[in-house]
Amino acid sequence: MRYSVWVSSGYSWDDILSLSRHIETTGWDGVWIPDHFMPPETGYGNEPDPGHDPELDPVHEGWTVLAALAGLIPRVRLGMLVSGNTYRHPAVLAKMAATIDHISGGRHILGLGTGWQENEHTRYGISYPSHAELSGRLEESAAVITSLFSNTRSTLPGTFYQLSEAPLEPKPLQSPMPLLIGGGGERRTIRTAARYATHWNAWGSPATMAHKIGVLARHCDEAGRDLAEVGPSANSFLVIVDESGAGVAAREAMGDKGGLVGTPDQLRSSIDAYEQAGVDELVIASFNHTPEALLGALARFREIIA
Repeated sequence: MRYSVWVSSGYSWDDILSLSRHIETTGWDGVWIPDHFMPPETGYGNEPDPGHDPELDPVHEGWTVLAALAGLIPRVRLGMLVSGNTYRHPAVLAKMAATIDHISGGRHILGLGTGWQENEHTRYGISYPSHAELSGRLEESAAVITSLFSNTRSTLPGTFYQLSEAPLEPKPLQSPMPLLIGGGGERRTIRTAARYATHWNAWGSPATMAHKIGVLARHCDEAGRDLAEVGPSANSFLVIVDESGAGVAAREAMGDKGGLVGTPDQLRSSIDAYEQAGVDELVIASFNHTPEALLGALARFREIIA
């Protein structure tokens, strides 16, 4: 099992950098950054003031943060979890990803998802199509990106994206360039992961992930790929409590976002259940912690898994 941390881009740059350096030096496998321009209209559910406007909370641009970390953090894998497909043309995104792979010395994983946060589109005048179109665009983007990474020139007459003898140089250092598809949609998103991705990521309890990995396996069979080619990872908030009853209540309150909530013994059981489900990476989301509280939670978690 690999363990990574999803560092909030709402933290200050100094906190993002110091946290990432801490993660790199304390044995974690990866640092992930979200691709958002503002919080959702309803916030993340932990805002202390009912009159507070969460959209006004500071959020740094994720790809800029990622490029800086690629040059400053020397060991861990780095990626966006996940890049919103509607925000950038996939050919431009492929160019960005290849550049960061060079900056990082071949440690970048390109994370890609449909782009779900509607208020970012509305506020900035970015087109927000139907869910069916979002899914179609994601699949075409995955085809564009994999072709550009693999071929000298690419011509693709797609419905949403068209390439005409398009080059991409320099190619990423990694070959193939890792592509992660994020999202739990069973008919389209997981199918896209089965066809194109080397990694697939979603929120989910062990039971949910076991079910969705079964869906991924069926889509892999249809695509003529082995499930082992598409490594599943799961996101979860981390809440460590001292009493079993409190852990059960907290986990139930968080639903599928609380797979790593409970006492140390409950967390060990959850990790075992994730492994049995076929998850090969657990990603701890930081959004329910201040930077100081996150450091403490990560330290306790390392003790639990030692």
